[in-house]
Parts: sequence; C-alpha cells; structure tokens
Amino acid sequence: MQDGGSHLHPRSGQGPLPNSDQGAAQSTPFALSKDAYLLTTEEVIRELNTDPDHGLTEAEAKERLAKAGPNELAGGGGVSIARILAGQIFNAMVLVLIMGMVVSFAIKSWIEAGVVTAVVVVNIVVGFFQEYSAEKTMDSLRSLSSPTAQVIRGGQTVTIRSADIVPGDVVEVKTGDTVPADIRIIEAMNFEADEALLTGESLPVAKKADAAFSEAEDTPVGDRINIGYSSSSVTKGRAKGVVVQIGMGTEIGKIAESLRGGDSKIRKVRQTDEGKKKFHYYLEAGALTVTDQIGKFLGVNVGTPLQRKLSWLACILFGIAVIFAIICLAANSFKNEQAVILYAVGTGLSMIPASLVVVLTITMAVGTKIMVSRNVIVRKLDSLEALGAVTNICSDKTGTLTQGKMIVKKAWVAAEGTFNVGETNTPIDPTSAQIALDRSSPAEAARIPKTQAQREAESPWTHAMDFIESGYLQHYLNIATFCNIATVTPKVGEEGWDARGDPTEIAIQVFASRFDWNRRKFTHGDQPSWHQIAEYPFDSDVKRMAVVYRETGGCPEKGYKEWAFMKGAVERVLDACVTIQLKDEKVPLDDTWKEKVLHNMEALASQGLRVLALASKEWTDGVEEWENHPRDEVERDMTLYGLVGLYDPPRPETAGAVKECHRAGINVHMLTGDHPQTAKSIAIEVGIVPKNTSALSPDVISSMVMTASQFDRMSDAEIDSLPVLPLVIARCAPSSKVRMVDALHRRGKFVAMTGDGVNDSPALKRADVGIGMGMAGSDVAKDASDIVLTDDNFASILNAIEEGRRTFDNIKKFVLHLLAENIAQAFTLLVGLAFKDSSGLSVFPLAPVEILWIIMITSGFPAMGLGMEVASDDIMVRPPHNVKTGIFTMEVMVDLTVYGIYMAALCLASFTLVVFGFGDGNLGYECNDKYSEACELVFRGRSTTFTCLTWFALVLAWEMVHLRRSFFRMEPKPENPLTLWMHNVWRNKFLFWSVFAGFVTVFPIIYIPGLNHVVFKHSPISWEWGIVFVETILFVAGIELWKFGKRVYFRRYGDKVKNPELELSGSTFSRYASLANSAKDDGKDIEKGV
Repeated sequence: MQDGGSHLHPRSGQGPLPNSDQGAAQSTPFALSKDAYLLTTEEVIRELNTDPDHGLTEAEAKERLAKAGPNELAGGGGVSIARILAGQIFNAMVLVLIMGMVVSFAIKSWIEAGVVTAVVVVNIVVGFFQEYSAEKTMDSLRSLSSPTAQVIRGGQTVTIRSADIVPGDVVEVKTGDTVPADIRIIEAMNFEADEALLTGESLPVAKKADAAFSEAEDTPVGDRINIGYSSSSVTKGRAKGVVVQIGMGTEIGKIAESLRGGDSKIRKVRQTDEGKKKFHYYLEAGALTVTDQIGKFLGVNVGTPLQRKLSWLACILFGIAVIFAIICLAANSFKNEQAVILYAVGTGLSMIPASLVVVLTITMAVGTKIMVSRNVIVRKLDSLEALGAVTNICSDKTGTLTQGKMIVKKAWVAAEGTFNVGETNTPIDPTSAQIALDRSSPAEAARIPKTQAQREAESPWTHAMDFIESGYLQHYLNIATFCNIATVTPKVGEEGWDARGDPTEIAIQVFASRFDWNRRKFTHGDQPSWHQIAEYPFDSDVKRMAVVYRETGGCPEKGYKEWAFMKGAVERVLDACVTIQLKDEKVPLDDTWKEKVLHNMEALASQGLRVLALASKEWTDGVEEWENHPRDEVERDMTLYGLVGLYDPPRPETAGAVKECHRAGINVHMLTGDHPQTAKSIAIEVGIVPKNTSALSPDVISSMVMTASQFDRMSDAEIDSLPVLPLVIARCAPSSKVRMVDALHRRGKFVAMTGDGVNDSPALKRADVGIGMGMAGSDVAKDASDIVLTDDNFASILNAIEEGRRTFDNIKKFVLHLLAENIAQAFTLLVGLAFKDSSGLSVFPLAPVEILWIIMITSGFPAMGLGMEVASDDIMVRPPHNVKTGIFTMEVMVDLTVYGIYMAALCLASFTLVVFGFGDGNLGYECNDKYSEACELVFRGRSTTFTCLTWFALVLAWEMVHLRRSFFRMEPKPENPLTLWMHNVWRNKFLFWSVFAGFVTVFPIIYIPGLNHVVFKHSPISWEWGIVFVETILFVAGIELWKFGKRVYFRRYGDKVKNPELELSGSTFSRYASLANSAKDDGKDIEKGV
C-alpha cells in the first residue's frame, strides 16, 4: 500500500477509520465537493465515478467496501460476553450446584466442596464457551436476515445485504422497501418516503430527482427532496439513486445514539383518569418491576416458548430438589451431622440436569445454521420450534411454486390475431425466437383443433420484424413497452442481454423488443420521442398498472400527444374499458364482447398461461400536478387492444415437494393473483389439485378452486361449513389471505403463510409461521416474517419444516435422556434412605461426587450428541406435533418415568446384591464420610451401582436416537440387518466418542487409588463386573421390550398421518369424495387431514 493503508476503514480489517470530525461530505473516503443535495445528478454520478445504467462492477464494489467499511451504525448489536456469563451463573440449574457448594463448605466437607466447586466452574466455563459460540453463530445468521437492497452491479440487478452497500452504488427502491443508505435520487416516479424516524414528520415526503438547491438557502434535512435517507421507508412509487453516504455518515447515523436508547427496565406507574398517581400504584409498579427482573433472572419470561418452558422446568426441579433434601433430613431425624447433610445435598443435586440449557442453546444454534445451508434464514427462534407443527402451507405461485422465469408465449391483438412465440433456451434474449401469426383468436383456435402441419402451413414461423408494419400491432407494443418498468439491454462489451425488473414485466419487455420496440429506444438518447409524465404502479388490490406518456410530435397543433396506457388482470382492465379496437374500427365493449374476451382469456389460461390485458386511451386533459391526481380519472374510458399470455413453468422440484408435504400430513394451498384457469392448471401440474375430479362430489369440487371474490363474499359461518377449504384461491387479495389464515385457525390448523408484498404483512403476522421471500420480497414483508427463503423456492419451505421437526425431535431426545437419569438417581437415593448403618443414619448407594460426575460428564456430552443427531428417515411421514403440548407429550412423560424407575430398580438391585445378596449386609459405620475396612462392602456396592448407572445412561443415549425403533434396527428395511447397528453407532461421531469416553473413564475412577476411596467414596470391584454386565444386558432388553410394546400400541392406537393423496382408482384426494353434503362437524373432520 503506497499510503500505508491510511485510506482504509478499520472494520474492513485493513486500516484506520477516517476522521469522524470531518463534515458530512468527508465522512467517507468518497467525498463530494458539496453536500449531495446541492449537486445535480450528473455531478454526483461524475464525482462518484459510477454509471446510472450499469452501476459499479463487483471488483469496484469490493474495493470501495474495503475503503469505506460496512454500511452499519457503530456500536449496535453484537454478542454480550457479560450477559452470557451472567446467564451461566444465575440460572436455577447452577444455583442448586452453588447452594450445594456453599453447604459443603459450611459443613467442612472439603472434598465434596472442592468437587462441587470444580463442577460449578467447569459447568460455567463450558456453558459460557458453548453458548458464546452459539450466540456468535446466531449473530452471523441475524446478519443474513438483515435488510437487503436492490443494486445494479455490472448491469444486473442483484440483491445484497444493506451492510455491503458502498458509495457510488446505484440503488433501486420501490413501495415497501427501506432505503439502505443516503442516496441522491436520479430517477423518481410518484416516489414518497416516510421519514418520521429522522424528521418526526408524520406525512410521507414526495421526492423529485430534478429538485435544485443552493448553499445560500440553507435547506433543512426534511426539505431536501432530492435525497432519500437511510432507514426511511418507501410508501409510494419507485426511485433509483446513487449512494452518497453510508453508515455513520448518513443523517440517521448522526442521531444513532438516540436511536439506540434501550427500553426502560422499570414499569411505569399507573395513573387515574384525572392523571393522579396513588401510593399503591407505586407499590404495584415496584412489585411488577421486581417480578420482571426475577423472571428475567430465572429465564422464565425471556427467550423462546420452549426456552421459557425449560426455565420453568428448572425452577420446578429446584423446588423438588429442596423437597427431596428435606425428605432426606427428615428420614434421619434432622440430625445435624455431616453425613446426613451430605446425603441431603446429594439427593437435591440428583434432580438437576445441569447441562440442559446449554444443550438446548447449542441444538437450536446448530439447527439455524443448517437451515442457512438449505436456503432458509431463521429470523425468530420461536419459528424453529413452530415449524414442526405446521399442518397447512399457504403459498404464492409465481416464483415460489414456479420458476419465476416468464416468457410471453401468445399475444392476442384483437385487430390482428394471435402472435405465437417459438421455443427458446434464452428467455431474455429478444433475438432468440421466431414469431407466427394465427389470424384466429385463442378461443377460435381452441374450438377448431389443428395439426402441427396445418398450423405451420397457415402460420409459418418468421422474424418478428416482418409484422411490424401493422399500426395496430405498433400501438399494442406501445402499451407493452411503456406500461412497463423492466429494463432489457444488451450487455456491455460481451454477447448476451441483461434484464432488470419484475419477471412478468421483463417477459413483456422482451416480447416488445423482439419487434425492436424496446422502451429505451424511444425514451433515451439525445432527442427521445417519448417522455413519461405519470405512473400509477401495480397494486395488489386494484391489480393493474397505468402510465401516462407524452409523444413528441404526435399532434401538429400542440407539438405532442399524450397517452394513458394500462395493463393488468383481465377482469380489472375490462372494468376500465368502454371500447375494443378491432380491424379498422373501435366497437363498444358491451356484454357480448366482454364475454368473447373472457372466453379468449380462458382459452389461454387453460394452457397454463398467466393472462394480462392491455388497454390505452389518448389523454386530453391538462394536468399540472400529477402527484395528487386521482387514479380513477386515468383508469377509465379505455380501449382494449388485446391480451398477452405468459408461461411460468413450475419448478422441477415443486411437484415432489408438494407430494412430500402430503406424506407429512401437511396440506398445500395456492393463493395467487392469477386467473382461476391458470392457477388450476399449475395446481394440477404440481399436485395441489387432483387431475381427475370425477369421483368427487360437486360441492367439494366447487370448494377446491375459488376466486377471492367468491371466498370474500362468504360469511365465516359459510366458510366453516365448506367440506374443504379452497386448495386454490385465484385473483387473491391480501385481505383474502388473512381470512384464509383465520378460517384455518378456526379448524384448529397451524398455518405457514408466504408473502412478498407490503400488503402481505397482516397475513404474515397472523399466520403461525410467516415466510418472507428473500429475493422478491419487500423489507416490510421480511420484517413481518419469522423465516426468510433466500431462494424463494417452495421446496425450501419443506426443508425448513424438516429441519424444524429434526430440531424438535432432538430436543425431545436429550430432554428425555437427561430427565430419565435424574429420576433414576433421585429414586435410587430416596429408596436408599432405607439402608441404615449401625448408628441409624442412611447410607447412600451413590456418593455426591458420583452424582455430579453422572450429571456433568455422563449426561452432558451424550445429550449434546443427541442434539446433533441427523433426521430419522420417518420424520416426514409422521403427523405434525401439537405445539401446545410441546416436547412434554404423554409418550415422553411415560418414557422418562419408565426408564428412570427401571434404571433406579436395577441400580438398587445391584447395590442390594453386592451388600445383602453376596455380602453379609454389614453397612459399616460412617461410610458416608470416609473409608474403613468395615465400609469395604458398602464401597464395592457403590462402585457397582455407579458403574451400572453410568453404563445405563450411556446405553440410553444410543437408544434415544429413535424413541420407538429398536437400537438394532433403526431403519425399516436395511440391506444388512445384522451390522446396521454398527453403522448407526458410528454415524453420529460426537455421540459415539461421548459414549465411548463415558465407558472408558469408569475404569480410572474405580481403580486409581485415592481417587476412588477419598473422592468418589467407592472401591475397586472384581466379580461385581458380572452383575454390571448382566444388568446392562437386562437394561437393554427391557428398553427394547418397552419399545416393542410401544410400536405395537402406536400401530394400533397412535396418531396416523392423514395424507391428502389417498389413492382411489388412480385418482388422488379420494377422501373428498365422501359426504357431499356433510354437517359442519363432519366437514371439520374431513379438513383435519388436509
């Protein structure tokens, strides 16, 4: 570096931060000669050395990012070391250990006190580093879900993180987006932004690219209407701008400290209607504040629902531990002796799964990280738990179920006929396909089928330019190219084409460009012949778009002519039309002609084409201020010119993903803005709607595919009485999505909803899992969502559900594993109260240090291994879990009780066999405190019990890999049944080595002198290994027998997956054939399997 790196930004890792005392124009290495609002667009572009059409190259952007640093506000977010450390120390699990440590020191039981202290320190240190690693992972994932921006890089529109914006980037924003940085607007169309966060102004501010200011005016921030400010939200229109300031150099960066002010931790004091604050209101606020802090301290009011539930479990176990300790003291007449108190401490510690919270944190962090690799970003951890409970998915069609790569296949020009577009492998290349003109309309062509040879003879394929002489076609192309904001341009310096914009508009612009009718041909250059003067963007409620253009020289008297062009959903465009342009004449668009147009639309839609209508009129009204001119004034009295049919093929993986959803008991609904015929055609193709509906009852068929108007006209009671909720809602409006979610909720469903637009936010929030689109979605929709798909692919939703089920399954496994061990220890010690020595004091069959070893080492690491277990092959053929029940299902509760008591019974049996069966039953004297010859039998009994419980816990970890299948047959149809268990054992290497280490470490603990007698208070064993091996075999046999009984039970009485694709005579969805006019309750039962 020639300048020693002084020009680089420190957070790029390569150099120092520019002097923050410099002015706004000097806060980045890319300083402008003046504040950006004082410069013209040409001056800003020139000074920042950028290109308004092609933007920066990736190499330039990377270089500028190194110099300017990330587009972030300083000091925000990050991982708090102090908070993590405090969380490890101050939680119910560790507090019990700390209390045990304090008591051990108080009674001067130095060895136990030292071991407990070591366990506390190890638990805190290991927990801290594990949670710190998990939090760093989550922090990096949160950065992936941070706001994104649409920028032009190398002529292509790409979506990048807002943090990667650099000065000179050309940014495109539209309604619903958040402005990612301070930008100098260079193009604006009806553009308004909400700047309340910056200026406090409640009304949106209209922006203009050509606004000019001088330094003498000293224009305040709120009046600089040629600047778009970082963090402001776009409420209307669209704009393109050049980034002039990023991060702390932006206007919002200057007030970042005030924006980062945290929420008050003190509850506000209530007031009476007269505004008075009574004394008991202060007491109430104080009590609630203390309660909040205690809840936060214990973790019962922070985190995800599952984390809160497990925190409550920790508190309950804390209470149980205290009760058990009291029972131990009571059983020994509350004698104030060290042995009694140690027994009480050991029994209390036996109920604490100290590693539970750490394992949960790690498991969820691993789950979210895996999801990123499967194109899913988790924005809210709650959704990770909720995904496995999803019963219904409501999905958009375009770009989610389909590829989003549209191409115009047919264009019906009413005055000419139907233009057909030939096959092409490059949909955005206007030169890549030939055109054929069929003089008949789509409806006529559908009525009179022709062979391929007949069609080619009557309508030969030829170059598009051969048809351009037609004035009707030219006007049709005017609508197509001007009522369109997509850009299609040749690549600079290489072959090929670049396309930016919405896939639908790109396809229409490409179609116009086939006839050399690209919009830029008429609107750019030294003397453009067309100028845009107004725009009314597409809206999901009105479902159409309109623009007003001025044609230079179109009228000799005025020197120009103005036109209003419109495109949109056929029904909505027809509502605005009064005439239709035919050959040589315009005729009134009466009911007969509307019916003909709709027949043509249905003919195109039945081929799976998305159909739009194109219309126009000459604009003769003089309007001085277009900003507030009513939309209705423009969108009326139009002339219809024709239809355009676009094909968007389904994604290759969609049909398989839909089938997998059905196998998992999840029903899929398509909610789309397309025509019913188009939507139904695609729905049939991907398997959402059955191909053969002849076996279904008429009312079910009519319920399967509806339009939004039909659905919205129905009352809630009428919707609830439907035999099945619609599988397809066409012409869907945002309000229809909300009603669909509510209708599913009334049927007890757990709903996932996709959305990409601003108006989808209510439905995303209302759904149990809101799914935002990472590529096509607005920032508003992403902010309202729980997860974001980075590839906008329906198959990724299935990935998310599978990963959610895997994570939920693994949490059940390790919680069951840990709590079963706690129950085993607690029961062993409580029953062991009956073993009393010659002094009348209870002799514990497990020493306190042995208990701590099992809690921390034997349990903790295998539990982490269970949290990393891969998904079992049957995870997507089970019914969704009940989110209200959570992990503590009846199966889990019964299992942990059975396994815990069974382990305790075998442990007590081992102790009894050694001491009373093969020994003389002498329990010695003071065997809880120290070793003596008289205690040899008790110490050998403890070793046997400790070894048995350790091995049981380790074997149980492997058995918990699947809650029902045999450990020796984890797959239903293995190729090598005899060696399958070996493969399964080695598959999860972390679990394997955790269990292996647990088996091996038993030997030094038992046989190392001093460590055995003094610390663990047990003795080496010899013949007792026979008891250990026999009981381990009995334990495995008992677990396998219990699982066998479970399999038999659940095959007969368990919840079955209700697959919507039950086969009947080759048709799907056969269950809808039953009970055509069923009662409302029956209708609900039918829907329950959907």
